[in-house]
Amino acid sequence: MKQTNVKPANGKLGIMVVGCGAVTTTFITGVLMVRKGLAKPVGSMTQYDKIRVGKGKDAKYLPYGEVVPLAQLNDIVFGTWDVYPQNAYQAAMYAEVLKEKDIEPVREELEKIVPMKAAFDKNYAKRLDGDNVKDCKTRWEMVEALRQDIRDFKAKNNCDRIVVIWAASTEIYVPVDEKVHGTLAALEAAMKADDREHVAPSMCYAYAALSEGAPFIMGAPNTTVDIPAMWQLAEQTKMPIAGKDFKTGQTLVKSGFAPIIGTRCLGLNGWFSTNILGNRDGLVLDEPANFRTKEVSKLSTLETILKPEEQPDLYGHGNDEDTQYYHKVRINYYPPRNDNKEGWDNIDIFGWMGYPMQIKINFLCRDSILAAPLLLDLCLLSDLAARAGRYGIQRFLSFYLKSPMHDYTQGEQPVNNLYQQHTMLKNALREMGGYEADEEID
Repeated sequence: MKQTNVKPANGKLGIMVVGCGAVTTTFITGVLMVRKGLAKPVGSMTQYDKIRVGKGKDAKYLPYGEVVPLAQLNDIVFGTWDVYPQNAYQAAMYAEVLKEKDIEPVREELEKIVPMKAAFDKNYAKRLDGDNVKDCKTRWEMVEALRQDIRDFKAKNNCDRIVVIWAASTEIYVPVDEKVHGTLAALEAAMKADDREHVAPSMCYAYAALSEGAPFIMGAPNTTVDIPAMWQLAEQTKMPIAGKDFKTGQTLVKSGFAPIIGTRCLGLNGWFSTNILGNRDGLVLDEPANFRTKEVSKLSTLETILKPEEQPDLYGHGNDEDTQYYHKVRINYYPPRNDNKEGWDNIDIFGWMGYPMQIKINFLCRDSILAAPLLLDLCLLSDLAARAGRYGIQRFLSFYLKSPMHDYTQGEQPVNNLYQQHTMLKNALREMGGYEADEEID
């Protein structure tokens, strides 16, 4: 490894996860099984991907861990918050994502992971009904209680560093309000005034993490860290933030397939996406106000890859106004499928002289199996970013997220093209590893 100014990953890394459901327990169980040599971390780029450093005869292809100092899996300690009091073993069994034979070998370790009481507001997830909840009078009390949780966990487990990641349900849609979310002072005042309409519980988690010197990652499409107030806090505390919404199934396909249409200069009339899933995520998204949050996130991917204003002949058709192709996203709660989600995409394209064609994609995916390696990578890379002195929005982590954060106040557009996102990721790693960030993004 080259000499870099990135601090080494000494000591223990505490990963504190908001939510102890299907995604979290699949992630934790997998890491514990990998540590025992009983499973492989398939899907994790930090464990498998290699990147080129140097050019020409100096070119080498190295795993991430040889380019930058990543925390080791053996050094990770897990903690969670959840509205349900079941320990991680019980929650993993209940989720029915993993087979019993893949949970039992690490049962003892999982049973020790008992969720702390969640900072929760039922108005934000009406379908959830747990009683493992903090008794906080105001949003500010929530923040203070969560900060105390982080301090206690860090001390009790002898952790050098903490990362906090949200893997809980999608909250109802909170539109960005400049008066509350525009500055840190305004957000703090709203928390102290217990403004429950504009301050989501997830904002309290993010505020607490950043204030305690922990990077924060938003894995749902909630309005949380993608507001100027949080950017100010991240600058102030010199902490990295990332989000939002883990890019797992259908959107992964979309961010990889849309560039094929764009690169070949084919036209698009419409893209219809629909999903069925039956886990707790599906239950919460069955509530229209919660689905709205997800819909905004899923729709944004395509719009930033195939842009009507740049290619009106190709993408300026499909709807009544004739300004853009028609794009629809649907999610249906269907309990028999549990965590085994099915996504259908119907894509109406046109080619030479405007002749129509169709593409159908049917992805029978496992939500938590696709998400678990993302949690690992996002936690390890956010911890790396913090040790490298990088703070604020970590755009290089866009690869893992459905609607990457960006500074919309400056008119910035997010990068959603999967291949461009991969380049951004590799360049950041090269830079942190003391190599030249030598790939261009066209």
